[in-house]
Amino acid sequence: MPRTTGTYTVTAVGDERVRAFTPHPLPPKRPALALDAKGEKALQAAMAALGRLEIAGTMVPSQDWFLYGFIRKEALVSSQIEGTQATLEDIVAFEATRTSLRPADVEEVCNYIDALAYARRELARPKGLPLCQRLLCATHRRLLKGARGAEKQPGTVRTSQNWIGGARPGKARFVPPPPAHVPGALADLGKWIHGSSPLPPLVKAGLAHAQFETIHPFLDGNGRVGRLLITLLLEHWQLLSAPLLYLSLAFKKHRPAYYRRLDAIRTRGDWEGWTRFFLDCVTEAADDAVQAARRLFNQVNADRRNVAAHKAATVPTVRLFDHLTRHPMLTSKTARKLLESTKPTTGKALDALVQAGVLEEITGKKRDRVFAYRAYLDILAEDT
Repeated sequence: MPRTTGTYTVTAVGDERVRAFTPHPLPPKRPALALDAKGEKALQAAMAALGRLEIAGTMVPSQDWFLYGFIRKEALVSSQIEGTQATLEDIVAFEATRTSLRPADVEEVCNYIDALAYARRELARPKGLPLCQRLLCATHRRLLKGARGAEKQPGTVRTSQNWIGGARPGKARFVPPPPAHVPGALADLGKWIHGSSPLPPLVKAGLAHAQFETIHPFLDGNGRVGRLLITLLLEHWQLLSAPLLYLSLAFKKHRPAYYRRLDAIRTRGDWEGWTRFFLDCVTEAADDAVQAARRLFNQVNADRRNVAAHKAATVPTVRLFDHLTRHPMLTSKTARKLLESTKPTTGKALDALVQAGVLEEITGKKRDRVFAYRAYLDILAEDT
């Protein structure tokens, strides 16, 4: 027998009347969520995949190798789901030169990176904000700062009705709770996140994401904040020590199933089907990240050996190479700052890296040159 997961309220939006759905507080009840054999198998596979990813993140000289790229990949793909056209190269080029051919799109992705960094800092500070409505609102404010959607009350829980899909509310695929119900629904979600539960934390992360998407508390940016919430919860519940998982890519690959599974929660109370789908996405994303980490590790090690053995290499050349995993695109000026050296010494180091086949000068200019660590960027950019 299907469980009931919420209530409907008939409300007016303009000259149309719609049925807005308010979810019951978590956890699922009547009956309680129970993983069958397939669900248990999916949970075990997902936890094993996260374990492999955590190990991959600790077996390198610096986790910054992966964090730089993986955070940007997650920010990029999460923004692409919402229609952003920026590429990974656009993002790193903007960070290197502060210029872009797609400034609005790039700003959205950079805002996501900033919003995630802010939320992680708050959670790590002894007196920082906990994972709660205030933190999500402050994160949302940073997400929309100066970007598209900036006019839609950044950082503020909505006070008007929104809808998902369809040009007008009467044709919507789904209508979230009326605005008066949103603060209470968010408060209930926060209490549940911080309360005790027999459910495995990874399952709870999937439930929390689905509940947030159903509440849809903002006028814009809900999808990005909802995916960012998963990242924060995995770290908060110590499933990962850092944001190494870019789950947005799996959601993007399986977008029709993603929406279908969320709809099934609301219409049939199928939390079990959603949970299996979510766990399968975690397994896929974690295994993809492990493969990417392995390829990045092998690429960097091979290139470092080639650089060290190259006849033009100097000590500054090797030192500059070691900065490339956090600066896979850089200018001569940035290289000079990283080395804390003179212009001639920096120029020789850059030229040696070009000769060794590691860097590629991408402007064709003699002045204001920009260099790209192409092999590294190509691995990161796969599937984006």
